[in-house]
Amino acid sequence: MTDFALVSAAVGDRHGNDISARDLQAEDGQWVRGKGLDTFCPLGPWIRTADELADPQPVGIRTWVNGALMQNGSTASMIFSVAELIAYCSRFFTLAPGDIILTGTPAGCGDFRTPAIAHRPGDVLEIEVDGLGRQRSQVVAPTHART
Repeated sequence: MTDFALVSAAVGDRHGNDISARDLQAEDGQWVRGKGLDTFCPLGPWIRTADELADPQPVGIRTWVNGALMQNGSTASMIFSVAELIAYCSRFFTLAPGDIILTGTPAGCGDFRTPAIAHRPGDVLEIEVDGLGRQRSQVVAPTHART
């Protein structure tokens, strides 16, 4: 498929906050628990259909933590284009309607800052994507430990 056909096959784009519990990732030596806890990866609240976005590459993305701007980037700086990511994924697994591909994050992710920043209960995270508005979520403390 051409790049245009690959991107055209996508329904659209939306907010996705791919939360990581770096302490659990380090403790476990793999990422299942550190990426898959309840409330991780909030999506939405809106979806922009492909016909509303002519080109997915020059879209601004920003993240705030407690009102402080932490990330300010654009899909134009992605290492691989949206079309390349769709093509790569479809080589190894079937993409079905409703599937979501998270494409990464702009520079400034908390664990990769100097000094590193970890989210704490009560922190307010806001993600803004040009043309989609903001997604707001609050970090909550775990209610119980699982072993």
